[in-house]
Amino acid sequence: MSTITPDIHRFAIGFDERDRSRFHALIDEVLDSGQWSHGEMNRRFEEAWSAWNGAPAVALGSWAGGAIAALEYAGVRGHKVLCPSNTFMATPLAIMAAGGTPVFVDCNRDDLCASLAEIECAIDRHSPRACVLVHIGGHIAFESEAIAAACRAHGVFLLEDCAHAHGADWNGRKPGTYGDAGVYSFYATKTVSTGEGGILVSKDDELIAYARAFRDYGKPDYDVPGVNFRMSEFTAAMGLVQTERMPEIVAWKNAAAREQLDELHPGRLQLPDGMTSGLYKYVVFDPIEKSSGKVYDQPCHRIMGTGDELPNTDWVATGHWCVPLYYRPEVDPA
Repeated sequence: MSTITPDIHRFAIGFDERDRSRFHALIDEVLDSGQWSHGEMNRRFEEAWSAWNGAPAVALGSWAGGAIAALEYAGVRGHKVLCPSNTFMATPLAIMAAGGTPVFVDCNRDDLCASLAEIECAIDRHSPRACVLVHIGGHIAFESEAIAAACRAHGVFLLEDCAHAHGADWNGRKPGTYGDAGVYSFYATKTVSTGEGGILVSKDDELIAYARAFRDYGKPDYDVPGVNFRMSEFTAAMGLVQTERMPEIVAWKNAAAREQLDELHPGRLQLPDGMTSGLYKYVVFDPIEKSSGKVYDQPCHRIMGTGDELPNTDWVATGHWCVPLYYRPEVDPA
């Protein structure tokens, strides 16, 4: 039987055609149930994600819903929140939506993520209520454990922005388990996608309960000032399928990177021993002819005009490129 060799450089949403019938069967379950929200599919999706992530999970309609819920729980309203400038604007916007004031910190050049030294200085200077650590490009921030320890020592709530980090681990430890909570995005371009959606993970039972109420207007007793960030049963069905497929997607992308890309790009971002990236982005530090762009084109402090001097962040904005790498398993042309 012949197969078509996949073009890993051509954009593709990470859905495996072999899962089409499985997804259709789950959609039929939802239709047959007559319950299109608050149902069994949400529970199964959360259970599957929790089993992989190693922490209880709450499915939401978006990454923003989980981030705002966690920051509201942390009580950031009227307080400062540390945030890397090398991130998508969703991060500072979520802080502001929760009533906090973002304070930007510089990043490292090796992992593109927030710097421990900068966070420690900012904690001493600003006495923040919370800190957001963004895992960029699919890997875990190299200083996650030390940053989490520094935040715990000063009573600073640590939220991990795991929007890129599906499938990543470091010696078996998953994103979202270093700090107080982590939030993933399932936007259409992500390694694991449901089109729209997000999920919050935390080992804090009270925070999990808060997020469940927050996503549904604070019901049932309205003690939590929530809004609508529910995930539909149809979206949860896609989330369940994608979660089941995630280990294969990540293994496939890593194999493609090792076999087709690494030799061509010696100036790539290098991971520590024991770390696996979900490879949302394949980052290199040498100019390339064909790039899928930057992880972020402009730092947030430039977009917002704060006047911060963040030399590493400014360097990263111009000093990295992303080699296209998309999940395209071999297919039978018949």
